[in-house]
Amino acid sequence: MGNGRSKNKIYIIGAGLTGLTIAREIEAKCIFGRVVAFLDDDPAKIGTRLNNIPVLGPLEDVVDLLKSTPANEAIIAMPSATREQLRRVYNTLKKAEFTRIRILPGIPQILDDQPHLIQAREIDPEDLLTRKAVKISLKESLSYVRGKRVLVTGAGGSIGSELCRQLLSGGAERLYLFGHGENSIYEITRELRLLQEEGVGEKVDVVPVIGELQDRDFMFYILKRLNAQVVFHAAAHKHVPMLEANSVEAVKNNVFGTRNVVEASVEAGVSRFVFISTDKAVNPSSVYGASKLLAEEIVLKAGKNGVQYLVVRFGNVLGSRGSIVPLFRRQILKGGPVTLTHPEASRFFMTIPEAVSLVLKAGGVGDGGELYLLDMGKPIKIKELAEQMIRFYGYEPEKEIKISYTGLRPGEKVIERLWSEEDFPEETAYTKILKLKRARAINGRLNSVLELLMPICFADYDKNTVYRNRRELRKTLRLIIPSLNIPEDEPEY
Repeated sequence: MGNGRSKNKIYIIGAGLTGLTIAREIEAKCIFGRVVAFLDDDPAKIGTRLNNIPVLGPLEDVVDLLKSTPANEAIIAMPSATREQLRRVYNTLKKAEFTRIRILPGIPQILDDQPHLIQAREIDPEDLLTRKAVKISLKESLSYVRGKRVLVTGAGGSIGSELCRQLLSGGAERLYLFGHGENSIYEITRELRLLQEEGVGEKVDVVPVIGELQDRDFMFYILKRLNAQVVFHAAAHKHVPMLEANSVEAVKNNVFGTRNVVEASVEAGVSRFVFISTDKAVNPSSVYGASKLLAEEIVLKAGKNGVQYLVVRFGNVLGSRGSIVPLFRRQILKGGPVTLTHPEASRFFMTIPEAVSLVLKAGGVGDGGELYLLDMGKPIKIKELAEQMIRFYGYEPEKEIKISYTGLRPGEKVIERLWSEEDFPEETAYTKILKLKRARAINGRLNSVLELLMPICFADYDKNTVYRNRRELRKTLRLIIPSLNIPEDEPEY
């Protein structure tokens, strides 16, 4: 290894342009190993050579092919493959006992950039669980950020960080990464700069900003100081059961924090503001859902004043922090049981890259004061998702890994919806983006309810005050959100 070349021997699955691009990068950089073969099912390609590398196949013969052409790693380079095709490929490779199986995620089919080896990662269950992502040309969709200064709140979170990754392709002048947690902002800043060094996206000045949404004076100062022209507001407290036990903080951050950044943006002259919302805001039973509904109304009200302030609402995303996929993974690897809340529980799911690409598209074509929905297809039963994950890791559900039921947690529903029965979703000219015609809005009572919530959320603290204020908070929210649950007991701390 005097020349620094790794002894790693690699199969690239897919002898198309993506596979060939990755093979060239591996050959140029040496340190990743050596591509010994492409593997493909296309009879016209099998037996040929690409870049002087043999194309072997079909895929189902991989075990025998490895005997004559050994390799220890497989990289799946099939950006247009369906989830069913990926399942077949993964199961075949797993039987062949590769020591490492990586995948180039669907980003190359969503972005217009060339794929890079740095984007390859270990294959995850979520790669096999959802439908094929819609293809969106982000270079075209992101024309509205070209040459602009863009701020992303919650930039260290699952959605915020993916917004930043994809915004690298938009040609923005400057990208501000705003967040409260210094470690997460450090990590995404470092990642984006490394991606730029690898040639991913366009040149953009990446600037980390540490701050607190609840600090109203700071938000007005920083929006003026940064002179941002486009804001994506992804920051929020969002764990439903946790926020049921911390309801005052949920409203302080998600409602008043949002009001701070919206009003600061208006004063600073921000021309376009995109708020990331959730299906939990539909007929909310939880404080989290209620807080997001109020936040939606704050943004929509601002958008009625001739500026492009809009809301994009969607359901669960696979792979986010605190999502069930990492939880199920840990439970399966420990030998079970896998815990579900309810046998009939179902949720809408979408991968983070696809959800974010649609948010960015909607942000450029949406009108101010409007609420947009991402078409997430049919809801998935959590039980079915758990069973697929168990099989992904090579076990049989119920026989080798048990499934147990714990009951719904505080604030949770069996079924989530993207709109209420009174509302009407309309198709737009853009695939997977709907516009919601709402039968009822709370704008008329929004200000009065916020005035009632202010002294509840920002009162002096002692045990009796906090306990009493939690009850008063829920009762106040119920004035405009009759679906909100009021538990018999509040936590004693």
